[in-house]
Amino acid sequence: MAEKFFDFIVVGAGSAGCAIASRLSENSKFSVLLIEAGKKDGSLKIDMPAMISKVVPPNDLNWNYWTEEQPNLNGRKLYWPRGKVLGGSSAINGMLYVRGHARDYDEWAQLGCKGWSFDDVLPYFKKSEGSDRPADEFHANDGPLLTTQHTSEHPLNRAFLNAASEMDLPYTEDFNGADQEGVGWYDQTIRGGRRQTTARAYIRMAENRPNLTILTEAQVQRVVLKGKKATGVTVMRKGKTETLHADKEVILSGGAINSPQLLQLSGIGDPEDIMAVGLPVFHELSAVGKNMQDHLDVTVYAHLKDPISFMRYKAPHVAIVELAKWFLKRPGAMSDCVTPVGAFLKTDAALERPDIQFHIILAMSPKPHGLEEPAEHGFGIHVCQLRPHSRGTISLASDDPMAPAKIDPNYMAVPEDVRVLREGIKRVRTLMQQPALRSYIEKEANPWSDISMDDDTAIEQAIRAGAETIYHPVGTCAMGPADNATSVVDPSLKVIGIDGLRVADASVMPRLIGGNTNAPTIMIAEKCADLIKAQHSQGS
Repeated sequence: MAEKFFDFIVVGAGSAGCAIASRLSENSKFSVLLIEAGKKDGSLKIDMPAMISKVVPPNDLNWNYWTEEQPNLNGRKLYWPRGKVLGGSSAINGMLYVRGHARDYDEWAQLGCKGWSFDDVLPYFKKSEGSDRPADEFHANDGPLLTTQHTSEHPLNRAFLNAASEMDLPYTEDFNGADQEGVGWYDQTIRGGRRQTTARAYIRMAENRPNLTILTEAQVQRVVLKGKKATGVTVMRKGKTETLHADKEVILSGGAINSPQLLQLSGIGDPEDIMAVGLPVFHELSAVGKNMQDHLDVTVYAHLKDPISFMRYKAPHVAIVELAKWFLKRPGAMSDCVTPVGAFLKTDAALERPDIQFHIILAMSPKPHGLEEPAEHGFGIHVCQLRPHSRGTISLASDDPMAPAKIDPNYMAVPEDVRVLREGIKRVRTLMQQPALRSYIEKEANPWSDISMDDDTAIEQAIRAGAETIYHPVGTCAMGPADNATSVVDPSLKVIGIDGLRVADASVMPRLIGGNTNAPTIMIAEKCADLIKAQHSQGS
């Protein structure tokens, strides 16, 4: 690559990085480099929503991470898929467009993140969104990220909603509207049956700009520091290391695992963590890699009386018809997300916000994350605890930049997390007993078929044996006041104590939001780009 000097270097072309690079390159006076460790996107497995089962299990579009053994989950190591491709995890996620509860962002502001209340961030959600809903107080139609309301007409989705009505649960028309609480259809980052990654949404409109350079299959090893200023990065590409220089800023958008790891590899973080692998400390910032939060999830499965699960699409004559629909951009099984309906509910009516989330999935896999294909007809309802109290860490396992970090979510270290999941499971099992759903169900699957509804001990044992991540790690480069020991970045997303360095991705969330994290990560990127433009546009 001939040019080695840029105004801005964005590290990580995922949900945040693609948006930031695209927005910064709108200013033709800025030169922008976007670096991605993975490949360019373009795979059919990414484009077709129903192919999610091919991109979540271990594959070359994925970092294929594993956690440390979790003592509160029977010593299990959990698989953590993260996207390693242009578009990052937006290329392998469940394609739900969910913002979280408005109160989540007001809480950020109360924690000292000035400028991040819901009223502050709503314009950035709308700026990113190209919704097929009518433009109103909560939605916009002209943003690059195209979103769609549901297209599925599968009878189990309707049965889920009808069963919720039989339980007198509220219905909501829009999880991203005035009231999140209730059951309903999820908006999806799908349009015309095609997954809308941030590569598709943001990079395709920017990739031909002469001031934007995109470097794929290149892994950043360290941030280059000159005193207390970031001046560039070192990159490993095709077996060779080179240094690339940033005249204005380096922006880390590697996500909740890779961003703190890169800071630590660069000598920025808790001295104990850095020196433990023999690296020198350049800047003490004790909160790097701390404050990790993730949504833990348990699925209650049931056997179906009739062959109506997604497994039926494996039959060649059925698959051919559905593939034809997809290529012709007609609604069908290949064009919809696999969890189109769900709920945000409270385990206690006194709560101000929902603390559990449900997703229905029309398949029953022997192992989580699609690690094994379904062998029989069944379906499941995911139970996700939205506001975990447990906190984990990211730390270096080695001084080798190519080695994965140590991921220790410390799941269920706080007993309240167990209680919430237990109550959520009871709610789901009651939902399955309502006439609308019960008419489809032969029986609950193991272990639930052998566990009484009121056997809290057995339910807890099942949680510890079967809980898994639902892919929402955040918080490891937490945003907060510059004088707070728990902060890594300030409210302008600048790394505290280092000039010319920001972090903008899910790692900056001080608290995990009550919902899926893709849309909020893109919002963070949009706001970050505006913060950078405001600082550097004058005289540029």
